[in-house]
Amino acid sequence: MSVLRNHRPFALAAAWAATRALMLWLLAHDHLAPLGRGGVSREVRQLYFHWSETLARGAFPVGDRLWQYPPGAGPVLLAPTLVPSLAYFTAFVACALAADAVITVALTHAGRHPGHSLRGARLWVLGLPLLLHIPLARYDVQATAFAVVSLLALSRSRRACGAVAALGALVKVWPALALIGTPRGHTTRQVWASAAVTAAALLAVLVAVFDGPLDFLRQQRGRGVQIESLGGTVLGFARHAGWRGTVRYRYGAMEFVGPHVGLVAAGSLALTVAAFGLVLLWRVRARRWTTATPYDAALTAVLLFTVTSRVISPQYMVWLLGLAAVCLTSRHTTQRPVAALIVAATAVSTVVYPTLYGQVVHSTWTGCLLMLLRNGLLATAAVVAFVRLWRSGLPAAGKDRREPDRAGRAGRADTRPHRIPTVLRTGH
Repeated sequence: MSVLRNHRPFALAAAWAATRALMLWLLAHDHLAPLGRGGVSREVRQLYFHWSETLARGAFPVGDRLWQYPPGAGPVLLAPTLVPSLAYFTAFVACALAADAVITVALTHAGRHPGHSLRGARLWVLGLPLLLHIPLARYDVQATAFAVVSLLALSRSRRACGAVAALGALVKVWPALALIGTPRGHTTRQVWASAAVTAAALLAVLVAVFDGPLDFLRQQRGRGVQIESLGGTVLGFARHAGWRGTVRYRYGAMEFVGPHVGLVAAGSLALTVAAFGLVLLWRVRARRWTTATPYDAALTAVLLFTVTSRVISPQYMVWLLGLAAVCLTSRHTTQRPVAALIVAATAVSTVVYPTLYGQVVHSTWTGCLLMLLRNGLLATAAVVAFVRLWRSGLPAAGKDRREPDRAGRAGRADTRPHRIPTVLRTGH
């Protein structure tokens, strides 16, 4: 058995090499994709490259409606220009593969610890290719790497956990949610303090070095309802019922334009606020923390953020796959059914984009039903994730509810899975 266990990392490495070679082959033949004109790689070849030229001159793309990213995205998109002897597109793909490899190594290393599992590494290695070559032509793998490394670092260094999450948040906001499930008390104070200091320091550097790093806030406010969002699915069916809306390319996505779209967008924002209210309520009411609770909470929060968002681009599935993989590294996770639903939704996403994207754009019955299936799977996953997270936080029958960590001892212990009991109890 020990021989088999020792060979599993090699099998994962072989699977990673084979699947990434296939993804690279698809990317090389992207011009033959249904979208044509460069397919999914067009965004890197044209838009990212244009932005990198602006960034190289010491400025963010001020006034550009397509630039809706936090200032930390600037260094990520500028990084390929620093790779010697490679064109921008090739260097960008190399950076995406490097981030992918970091995630794979981190998940494999975590999975080999006692009480942990390699299921997470397997999900990432075999699940990411379900998105075909899309992950290599977006910078979501890089953002996901920050969240994955942050969560897995919690058991060893709280300061590192907070710092890496802060870096990720400045790259694409959502990695900040990796900290939503840190154990209350001394652990949370240390992690969140480290995150705040890191974010403030990096933001100060970016403000000093670049012009207009906060212009993205103005562009973000103008976003509408993307056709692949939950609200977009409602509007897609509404077209069959006589609604007189149309689809236009706005703010870097295909969005619905027409009567009542503003109400749908406002409804999405209200759902997002309500969803985060539920997550915060869980955090206040939870009494039990396991070694997997920070992972499960992060996945649940990002799922809720994704499902209620006005935009659910296919690359968002990269985030969910990464966080689901982190959950599966722990044998105490409550999110195994959720991980299965995410994998299924990822497979459907690939049918939606790029395969049958035209059907979705024109709101045909095929396109509407595909979006109903994909978003239905995500909505189900979000509900199941929250219910299972909530129940896992309830006190066990016959157990007391005493405060666990007046001096921070429990906060330290519950981040070290190989030295603690399976379940810890926490108070207010």
